[in-house]
Amino acid sequence: MKLPFSTPRIALAPMAGVTDHAFRTICREQGADFLVTEMISAKAMHYQDRKTAELARLWSDETAPTAIQIFGSEPLVMAEAAEALSRAVYKHCLSPIKPACIDINMGCPAPKVANNGEGSALLKSPQLAEDIVRAVVRASEVPVTVKMRIGWDEQSICGVDFAKRMEDAGASMLVVHGRTREGRFSAPINFDELARIKAAVKIPVLANGEIFTAADAKRMLERTGCDGVMIGRGAMGNPWIFAEIKAAMEGRSFTPPTVAERVETALRQLRIVIAERGERMGVISQRGQLAWYLKGIKGAAGARGAITSASTYDEVERILRGL
Repeated sequence: MKLPFSTPRIALAPMAGVTDHAFRTICREQGADFLVTEMISAKAMHYQDRKTAELARLWSDETAPTAIQIFGSEPLVMAEAAEALSRAVYKHCLSPIKPACIDINMGCPAPKVANNGEGSALLKSPQLAEDIVRAVVRASEVPVTVKMRIGWDEQSICGVDFAKRMEDAGASMLVVHGRTREGRFSAPINFDELARIKAAVKIPVLANGEIFTAADAKRMLERTGCDGVMIGRGAMGNPWIFAEIKAAMEGRSFTPPTVAERVETALRQLRIVIAERGERMGVISQRGQLAWYLKGIKGAAGARGAITSASTYDEVERILRGL
């Protein structure tokens, strides 16, 4: 199944505890043209977990294509989750809005995921990974994409073969993190393997990993030939990275946000979360993200410390405006 929208050029990566509706909203406004939810456990969907259903909620203002990412290691359970999510019909479902895609996580390096045979562990079981994609493609009413890495470790780089298997199984697009699982988030990006993967498949490929500036994105595209980039950690506290990259692609100048603009954006994000979750839970859940917005600002260390004990919007606003 082909993507029902243009191939993304600048996408927001799925990040647990980060890519909620509020953060997706801010990133979309700054130029992200494809967004992915926090990863959803297929097993938790099977057991009709209420909190998992809340993570899968899509909102009426999500105008850019938004995918729901699932993870798991059992083809039938993954297919069950994909069918329910793609139709927006499941226990505790809070919205009738269907995702643009179902994305399958085959790259998460976290021990609690990989040690359970899920996420990046599937790189060591290519036949199982292929079976999962085939099952999900059959069950889903929307296109299926795969987020992967180039291999488990430097001795078992398998990006090209794995990517071709995913394409043959029916994946409509790949997002490839240019590191192995063992490389986590610190090893050098393997641009050559990313380029080989792009050349080996006919479906769109987005490159992911170590993109923190427009110059990083340009280098990634030039060295790999990929169709676009997906930004993860580079967007944390800096959603303007999408505007910066978009400006560079269009040959325009980019003006970084002022301290006042950073503060106002952080507060707006907090207001969105509070409207959805209530004040106390909203503030508590956003403490980490609020702190990221302060990086490099004079007085940030003291403000971050104060935010950790804040529990109301007024407290947070007073702390941030004090900067």
